[in-house]
Amino acid sequence: MIRTIAITHAHEVKVGIALKDIHMNDYAWIWTDFNCPTPDEAELLDTYFHFHPLAIEDCMVVLQRPKLDFYDELQFLVLHALNPDTLNVEEVDLFLDHNLLVSFHHKQLTEIDEAWEQIIQHANDRKIWSRGPVACAYTLIDKMVDLYFPALYSIEDELAEIENIGSDESVEELMKQVFDLRGRLLKLRRTIVPMRDLMYRIINSQHIKNSGEHTVYFADIYDHLIKLTDMIEADREMTADMRDSYISLNSNRMNAIMKTLTVITTVFMPLTLIAGVYGMNFDNMPELHWQYGYAFILLGMFLLGGGMVIWFIRRGWFK
Repeated sequence: MIRTIAITHAHEVKVGIALKDIHMNDYAWIWTDFNCPTPDEAELLDTYFHFHPLAIEDCMVVLQRPKLDFYDELQFLVLHALNPDTLNVEEVDLFLDHNLLVSFHHKQLTEIDEAWEQIIQHANDRKIWSRGPVACAYTLIDKMVDLYFPALYSIEDELAEIENIGSDESVEELMKQVFDLRGRLLKLRRTIVPMRDLMYRIINSQHIKNSGEHTVYFADIYDHLIKLTDMIEADREMTADMRDSYISLNSNRMNAIMKTLTVITTVFMPLTLIAGVYGMNFDNMPELHWQYGYAFILLGMFLLGGGMVIWFIRRGWFK
């Protein structure tokens, strides 16, 4: 589906104009959104807008890394929108000119729809829309970055929950949750860091027309991405500390178990020796015919085992 918003020179907003009916000289600037386009609609990037073939190829091949390319008077941006629930990334491509903004995405995106509605609702705000498609591009990017926060806040809530109930669950279950959170944080980092670098390029770019007026707005998005990056690094450090703590705890528990088993084995070694000697049943063993031999041997084994346990306790082996 292709939809279009056109801003007249009188700063009026017109929605739903067909591409064939648009004459650029009649409008201050336009925004055309390729929303889940069909192959025939995607061809209009070449046949109608005459964009650079390399930029069109990047639109067809997903997922590209967020980037900013320059083609004469045209700027081509690759952006990443994020699903807060699944953390899956959807590519959004923007073609930006002094009087034109074209967005291209293969799936329906809430961020695009919200920006679309915001432009329509603020149709009379000439102070914003008189600045051209750069203001519209800023709105789109800002909506995308805003949806990064819920995904990270959800992970932080899970981290806090693990800290609160950590002692009530097994180490294996806690380790599983921690490694799952670390994987999701890494997935977020792979999305947010390239977007942060892209915003830095936009802020320092001299190629985007009228971008100087919006530098403060793009800088605000850049600050949000820096904050997100810092939060991710802090959460990764926290999960690393939790992982190391659980590994140490598990090692200590294993050492205590092995120490206990070692003590038990050591106590039974001499008792097993005695039982083995008197279990050979040789005829010339005089002790086999003692009247109180059985009781004497059991008493000796009990005293020997008990003495070893007392000695281990005094040595501090059970601490």
